[in-house]
Amino acid sequence: MQSNLVESPPTFTVGEHDYIGVTKATNYQSAEQQFIELLAIDNLDKKLEKEPALRNEFEHALFVAIHAAYQNDSGDDAAHRFLQRILYRINRLNLFWYDDLRHYTNERSLYLSQVRNQIETAWQEWEIAQIDVVELQKLDVKQALIDRAAEDLDPPLSPESRYLHEQMSEAGYRHLLAIASFDGLVEGSRLSRILGGTANEVQCTLIRVLLEEYGNGRFSRKHSTFFAQMLNEFGMNTEPEGYFDLVPWQVLACANHNFLMTECKRHYLRYGGGLTYFEVAGPAAYRNYLAAAQRLGLSDAAMGYWELHIREDERHGRWMLDDVALPLADMYPDLAWEIVLGYDQEKIMSDRAAKAVVQAIRQAEQTDS
Repeated sequence: MQSNLVESPPTFTVGEHDYIGVTKATNYQSAEQQFIELLAIDNLDKKLEKEPALRNEFEHALFVAIHAAYQNDSGDDAAHRFLQRILYRINRLNLFWYDDLRHYTNERSLYLSQVRNQIETAWQEWEIAQIDVVELQKLDVKQALIDRAAEDLDPPLSPESRYLHEQMSEAGYRHLLAIASFDGLVEGSRLSRILGGTANEVQCTLIRVLLEEYGNGRFSRKHSTFFAQMLNEFGMNTEPEGYFDLVPWQVLACANHNFLMTECKRHYLRYGGGLTYFEVAGPAAYRNYLAAAQRLGLSDAAMGYWELHIREDERHGRWMLDDVALPLADMYPDLAWEIVLGYDQEKIMSDRAAKAVVQAIRQAEQTDS
């Protein structure tokens, strides 16, 4: 029997207005700026009770964007981008950035929670609709995971991978680093959200993965430190989120999906499957980046992060399959198909993000030429 894949929390009314049929052009940039200002308001929930008009422009844009992105098959990139940026601005409050503590004033705001839930509900229904869940429920789960991992460990080059491998310029490589820094400088942080609880072999394996991502507690060995070294080699910004505006919505969606999977323990099996794909498939992607850097004659410092990941993620992939995904399938036989769902969904979203990144790189190269 199929379980509920998307939680259905109470939604809020979008302001006090009926936006159905509205033809007024939506300025997503202005609406996002209004949302940023809302985030900074002390005691946001009480403020909005007294002055609901403060949210009108944002909520109009939210309503229009959800319809454009998820309900009419228009492929509206501007709507997708707006929604994923808003969702990320809320989700990032679950991590600590060693910044001004006032930035976290509204981290438990009911209003922000309602906005997040409204976006996530529509978005996840749209994502799930792209997968044949009924067929997944019929699988021999353990064999399906073994077969998928074997296929994704060393896949043939996709057109996007071939471009990176054989054609990307140094300007394109710098653009790749800028986009990748969005994840690379805070790597592993979301994994930390699911490590608490009772101890068993699965938990301990996940902790081992996190510890290696964090250099076993040594900042000089932390993976993000190696990424920062690559940025430094080109004189680029090493601040986390320094290139946020360059990040395609498809990449933001991967981050937001992982926030959802780790914040909701009901999705634990899906997250385990998704992380298994990420660790199994990672080395193949990093080999493309490394080959590009070597072809361009870049320094060791400009590519060291990829070399580290190729070595460690090959090990992590084996751990995730043998010591996390397969044991979870035994522990939850009736729901084990959700592990495959998580694996397949991570792959679909990662492939979509990879295509968007290459498109952004090619556009940057044309601008630079």
